[in-house]
Amino acid sequence: MTVRPPAVMIQGTGSNVGKSLLVAGLCRLFARRGLRVRPFKPQNMSNNAAAVDGGEIGRAQALQARAANITASVHMNPVLLKPETDRRSQIIVQGQRFGQLEASSYQRRSTLLPYVLDSFGILGQDADLILVEGAGSPAETNLRDGDIANMGFASAAEVPVILTGDIDRGGVIASLVGTHAVLDSHDRSLVRAFLINKFRGDVRLFDDGVATIERMTEWPSLGIVPWFRDAHKLPAEDALDIASEAKTGAAIRIAVPILPRIANFDDLDPLKLEPSVALTMVPPGAPLPLDADLIILPGSKATIADLLFLREQGWHVDLAAHIRRGGHVLGLCGGYQMLGRSIADPEGIEGGPGMAEGLGLLDVNTILASEKTVRAVRARHEASGTELSAYEIHLGRTVGPDTSLAPFLIAGTPEGAASSNGRIIGTYLHGVFSSDSFRKAFLQRFSRDYLTGDLRYETEVDSTLDGLAAHLETHLDADRILAIATSRR
Repeated sequence: MTVRPPAVMIQGTGSNVGKSLLVAGLCRLFARRGLRVRPFKPQNMSNNAAAVDGGEIGRAQALQARAANITASVHMNPVLLKPETDRRSQIIVQGQRFGQLEASSYQRRSTLLPYVLDSFGILGQDADLILVEGAGSPAETNLRDGDIANMGFASAAEVPVILTGDIDRGGVIASLVGTHAVLDSHDRSLVRAFLINKFRGDVRLFDDGVATIERMTEWPSLGIVPWFRDAHKLPAEDALDIASEAKTGAAIRIAVPILPRIANFDDLDPLKLEPSVALTMVPPGAPLPLDADLIILPGSKATIADLLFLREQGWHVDLAAHIRRGGHVLGLCGGYQMLGRSIADPEGIEGGPGMAEGLGLLDVNTILASEKTVRAVRARHEASGTELSAYEIHLGRTVGPDTSLAPFLIAGTPEGAASSNGRIIGTYLHGVFSSDSFRKAFLQRFSRDYLTGDLRYETEVDSTLDGLAAHLETHLDADRILAIATSRR
């Protein structure tokens, strides 16, 4: 009989119940026990991606790999859907661009199951434990046919399931009992236990609630996880999770417009933790703030569409006024492309073939092409002389006179573009603010009152993962979780 590595799947009663954070914390918890832990998510839908092995996976799985103290692999997230419109997503399979998925053919995802199982098998070759993260909710039974993200995968791979309910949003008893009610008998049998996440207050007040869920589902409870207050220190799963903070006495104010297809927004995470920086995420319908020192145009999965949206919001007018007042602008990846004179899409990669007029703030032009650049790099920031690690994930090539003032060098080759006065900068590099030396050197130009402080971003992330692991160790029955995983053998 084939011996399979222990595995357990963390599913949720809905989206944003904290599955990604729970898996990250459990990865660190069991890694600290000396186990070879591997995170896995069969299918993710996110424009927040990480460059891994020349391919890309969901940023959450890269964080989980870090929590497990291992190098991330494309097999940890074999299917990544990157939404381009409300009805179409780019498909990344085992790290590489595979094609596009239309909403009308969503049920055909089952054709990707062999890739998912292949990656799962590869991860299991040197694992003591695989922690699998579901997507959305198994209660969406209308999507069960062709499912590879929740019960479809759990059934095919014979992986036991732990169901997570989010008490912070309310109705947690109904969500868990309701999920039990709508699952068919086979899928219901895969669920071995449940847990409650994001509790605020005295957990003893929910004793009767736990008893009710156990009685009505016959699933045992693994515990109640109180709200983890340091969660904001870890990379956000959703751009809307990056809360704006009105920091008293902030020396530098940075504004970021929230674009419909915003991508790789974890670029902003180190900035939100800077004590002297107030980061404002500007929602649609609101103007860009007048007191911003820096406006960042973030990455985008649909650059031309997001550029049109930016203009519809009147943000291009706000940008022009900001520049007249002496403000600075930084464009990251798609935001960099928007800053130029034009964006051409001759192959119709983002829709129909065509060309869009850019903001004209940099003298460069972009041509989108099907060949995708995905790589991790070491770069040098010319103005400060600092070295940093970064990564690229983009379609297209940007050329023009302002690239002669490129802010970065990669192996001696200029990267990015800048205006002659240096107040407008564009770059394809993601993750630059994770470098403490670069971040501090970059921010110092905006205010004499900026206090560099002692934020060590990467150290802060690891410390927070340790704290999360300890938090889960205290409030969950970790031994029972491991026993459920081991039952897969």
